[in-house]
Amino acid sequence: MDTLQNMRAFSCVAQAGSFTAAAAQLDTTTANVSRAVSNLEAHLQTRLLNRTTRRIALTEAGKRYLLRCEQILAYVEEAEAEASDAHARPAGQLKVHTMTGVGQHYVIDAIARYRRNHPDVSFDLTMTNRVPDLLEEGFDVSIVLASELPDSGFVSQRLGITYSIFCASPAYIKAFGLPQKPTDLLNHACLRLVSPAFPLEKWAFDGPEGQETVTIGSSPFQVNSADAMKAAISSGMGVGILPIYSAIEGLRNGSLSRVLPQYRSNELNLYAIYPSRQYLDAKIKTWVEYLRGSLPEIMAAHEADLQTHVLPELV
Repeated sequence: MDTLQNMRAFSCVAQAGSFTAAAAQLDTTTANVSRAVSNLEAHLQTRLLNRTTRRIALTEAGKRYLLRCEQILAYVEEAEAEASDAHARPAGQLKVHTMTGVGQHYVIDAIARYRRNHPDVSFDLTMTNRVPDLLEEGFDVSIVLASELPDSGFVSQRLGITYSIFCASPAYIKAFGLPQKPTDLLNHACLRLVSPAFPLEKWAFDGPEGQETVTIGSSPFQVNSADAMKAAISSGMGVGILPIYSAIEGLRNGSLSRVLPQYRSNELNLYAIYPSRQYLDAKIKTWVEYLRGSLPEIMAAHEADLQTHVLPELV
């Protein structure tokens, strides 16, 4: 028995004053309305309406039950309207996961710009360098770097491609010289970025001759944060690998110089992942659409900036 539908039929009969009028309002037959009320009375084992051939009247139990029905139906209508509105108007909290470097350099700024157009959306942002279980951990959207994604059943949108470059400070290059080819790094202080994406000892170089690998020996410094690595490189400790988003500001202000500019490393796709495409909440839909529209432009601007910092200044 559909109790909610039967409650709607009973409420409509009580308000309309007849089964026929209620049937017209509900766009059904009089027999269906009569059956719904009878089923409800049988379920409750209580008479709700006194019926005669000319009129109907609420019993005392019916009057009390009608008040409760009207409250319940009002709550249901409110909940349905709120849920439907979620598909039309971005509002509420958006729980977002992102990898740390991407979050610091892309996502936080994107959130600020997105909220200028959608101020009713708030963000709960978590930054970790792993791919979370969206359903288990309750994330609406996850923004991750990966060469490819496992088959998870989730929806994914590729936002762009990024990679890492080799950097040193101008002072280090002036003191120790400029590497001309990957194997020259064997004679330099190589700083290790500890990350699943960066093997500690084998550095991969994608360049004019394809991919090359150089085994790096002992290192004077290693760290698990790209921004900390940027600080170490800027201070003149040696040569290190940095994602573009971590390196670009240092290249712009001159605290970093790109070395081996014809080479890149660790090319990765940037994805937005979310659980389902069907009945997508408006805040999720507009957030992913905003990322798809804005991040590729930012990444392209970074790529253009790299072309103006191809060679370090040895002065």
